[in-house]
Amino acid sequence: MSTRFDCIVIGAGHNGLSCAAYLARAGRSVLVLEAAGRVGGAAVTREFAPGFRVSACAHLLHLMPGSLVKELELRTHGLELAVERLPSVALSGDGAHLSLDGEGGGTAAARSGAEAAALAGYRERLERLAAALRPVLGSTPPRLGSSAWDDRRSLFGLGWRLRSLGRGDLRELLRIGGMCVYDLLDEHFESPLLKGALAFDAVLGTNYGPRSPGTVFTLLYRLAATEGGGLAQPLGGLGAVSDALARAAAAAGAEIRTGAAVSRIVVREDQVAGVVLESGEEISATTVVSSTDPKTTFLRLLGSEHLDAGFVRRIVHLRSRGLAGKLHLALAGAPHFAGLPAAALRGRLLWAPSPEYIERAYNHAKYGEFSAAPMLEITVPSAADTTLAPPGNHVMSVIVQYAPYALAEGWVQGRARLTRVLVDTLGALAPGLAERVRHAELLAPPDIEREFRISGGHWHHAELALDQFFMLRPVPGAAQYRAPVGGLYLCGAGCHPGGGVMGVAGRNAARQVVKEAA
Repeated sequence: MSTRFDCIVIGAGHNGLSCAAYLARAGRSVLVLEAAGRVGGAAVTREFAPGFRVSACAHLLHLMPGSLVKELELRTHGLELAVERLPSVALSGDGAHLSLDGEGGGTAAARSGAEAAALAGYRERLERLAAALRPVLGSTPPRLGSSAWDDRRSLFGLGWRLRSLGRGDLRELLRIGGMCVYDLLDEHFESPLLKGALAFDAVLGTNYGPRSPGTVFTLLYRLAATEGGGLAQPLGGLGAVSDALARAAAAAGAEIRTGAAVSRIVVREDQVAGVVLESGEEISATTVVSSTDPKTTFLRLLGSEHLDAGFVRRIVHLRSRGLAGKLHLALAGAPHFAGLPAAALRGRLLWAPSPEYIERAYNHAKYGEFSAAPMLEITVPSAADTTLAPPGNHVMSVIVQYAPYALAEGWVQGRARLTRVLVDTLGALAPGLAERVRHAELLAPPDIEREFRISGGHWHHAELALDQFFMLRPVPGAAQYRAPVGGLYLCGAGCHPGGGVMGVAGRNAARQVVKEAA
């Protein structure tokens, strides 16, 4: 028995749900199929110890544009923020921490007027450059060499925005775009702690170190995607964002089925005809939109027999191995970081004392090792959201950079060793932490791959780099959300504009589907 829909969306992650909502609002009959027992993909909140809940993979919201939140009425559908505009604090081993955007004696201004002035000028210029790139993220990339008016208009618009920067800023963008962030920071600052904190966002979630060419580009991308909204913590964790998106999609008329794993995409006469579930059920549709990663979509669900050899080779060689892990700690009581006020636990704490420290941590990953001195992004979400832990207890959520997908010693042996390294590193900053740990969970990239069905365990689905960005993402031949097979589209983090809890790839893909069907 076959059921028919206009559009099938594979995967109920935030991009899949965003895509489904926009398609349904455009009048399409939409079915969302999710293999897991709940919606959200990697943006979920789950219990990892009795009574302790955590955002399982992504843990902060800062890349979703306000226009998407407004258009889909996510606030009406239950999205609330426990904290808006989280401050970031660079932790120092001697307790002389540095607040990057707060007030008080730990700010750059209080430490050095010259450094503070340099930081203000640095941020102002980077924001101007990022603002010129920002409109690119919300549009379909143009095809090079195309005579179509839409493609020419898109390229002309990009050129005009860059030209409008003015000679000085355009020259600076061309100069620094392919640079390593280490050299850029060296031009502006003296403080190792400040430089380490600023380098942090340029390499977070990437297979790069501060000395890697192109890290200024990844920093500009992050700034462009932020839209000035800053970091936020949703009430109830990142799963609350996915739940609001699911309600928005359902309100628009989309049907969502969980526990419905797709085994293959059906193709007849070079045109998508629907999907077959692992249960054997076949569901028909003229359009299938996949929010799974490109390797899963093309090599497992579609099959290389429907693609030309050159395209398959590009997909096979797509760089998509994750290098970031996630540590969850259930704590009996609040952690106490030496020299840090308790209120700071509501923000983001960075352990990256210098660019050299980060680079040494990255060096280990090149040889399939984790570092004995890792780079960390630390949050204590229960400090602002008491629903995440039992009364008097707390949850700590830590992104660990660098944790290589292919660990030389294997993750069976390496998991316990890295967990000890992480608890010891945190304990040196927060004395007595080890005694407060009731339960620890470490997710390495292979765990992220297994739990969230992401090939390689990379949260961007594919490395965000100059050669895998914009009109080249994920690969030529699939960079406008459209696959080489008629009726098949992509809407996940592996396509433009990339990862982060944005929903923009889903919105862009939905608009492309509607446009091409018009």
